[in-house]
Amino acid sequence: MLRLLLCLFAVLSAAAHAGPKIEQWTTANGAKVLFIESRALPILDIQVDFPAGSARNPAEKAGLASLVAELLLAGAGPWDEEAFSARLVELGVRLSSTHDHDKASITLRTLSTPREKEGALDALTAVLAAPIFPEAAFEREKSRLIAALKEADTRPDQLAAKAFARALYPEHPYGRIATPDTVARITREDVIAHHQRHYVASGAVISMIGDISRQEAETIAQRLAQAMRQGPPPEALPPVAPPPAETVRVEHPATQAHIHLGLPALARKDPDFYALLVGNYTLGGGGFVSRLMKEVREKRGYAYSVYSYFAPRLRPGPFEIGLQTQRNQAKEALEVARAVLERFLAEGPTQGELAAAKKNLINGQALRIDSNAKLLGYLSLIGFYDLPLSYLDDFPKKIAAVTREDVKSAFARHIKPERLITVIVAGE
Repeated sequence: MLRLLLCLFAVLSAAAHAGPKIEQWTTANGAKVLFIESRALPILDIQVDFPAGSARNPAEKAGLASLVAELLLAGAGPWDEEAFSARLVELGVRLSSTHDHDKASITLRTLSTPREKEGALDALTAVLAAPIFPEAAFEREKSRLIAALKEADTRPDQLAAKAFARALYPEHPYGRIATPDTVARITREDVIAHHQRHYVASGAVISMIGDISRQEAETIAQRLAQAMRQGPPPEALPPVAPPPAETVRVEHPATQAHIHLGLPALARKDPDFYALLVGNYTLGGGGFVSRLMKEVREKRGYAYSVYSYFAPRLRPGPFEIGLQTQRNQAKEALEVARAVLERFLAEGPTQGELAAAKKNLINGQALRIDSNAKLLGYLSLIGFYDLPLSYLDDFPKKIAAVTREDVKSAFARHIKPERLITVIVAGE
């Protein structure tokens, strides 16, 4: 009976959360385009992604990708920094640039009315074709980044996160962490060279959603792609070698110990993604219903917050358990967290936990795609990581299909207790 109800629930949920129609094509110079026509509001959203994230940093100049992303909007084409900012304000356009480990992104939101749309596209085209990277802005942002890094190095949470990344990826670009010294070595010429090498059409993904037709979208995509530099796409990132298990301790006078426990675990296209997502909800991703929260916080009072998550990337991203606790009980809290993980690896979720996790993830899908901005993020995800266009429709079906054995076997393949990295900042 339970199986019948779960099957019925999956069918109804899949129908209720069917995603919008996504169209995809490639421009003449190799940029991938994803598009959703949405006429409900007179708004156009565009995101352009490049494989230009922090994993592309030279080891001795970590922080370069961050500086490039920050400086992209510091003037472009015929506008200096002040004039460019004024032009965006005049048009009511939102234009921003960000980066993560894998990619750098430029995001635009504009009204779809002719004057605003054309002005916004002129601005975006200028950023893609001819960012200025002015010397004064470069020196300002470089100094700001160095100051931010020095301040971060006084905070135990930041020290823990950086030590964890270095330990997980000791020989991989994912472990290249910006420091005041690496940023100090960066020159404006480095910024220009990074942009010319990595912001090219053949590696770009253009995502669009809004009040335009497919024909208009094709014209816009070609216009944006033609503005980009030509060149080969950046080389593939190297594989991730499993690091040796170790415990890293960092001294700090903080009263709270910061603990990270994990290992490199999940690439974005791994078929175990859905089983790991479902299982992690029970382990530590489900807030107060998760096992880690119940055992570490509710039963023993060791931590106000404790969590676990998978962060999939182009190459295997981290699995992490994280918590804060009083420094004199760091050892006990860590032992409990390890015990919860080992028990979960041995037993997997109960049938009730499995059903609750699947219900939450499926029902939550509607809230994750309830705006054009959120859908734009999914278009970017699908395009950059080369996921199926049916991803949004497939999500509830694949979640509903996960079994207890799927969770156990997926965790067994990806989480090896003997390989876990542990970082403790301010623990006794």
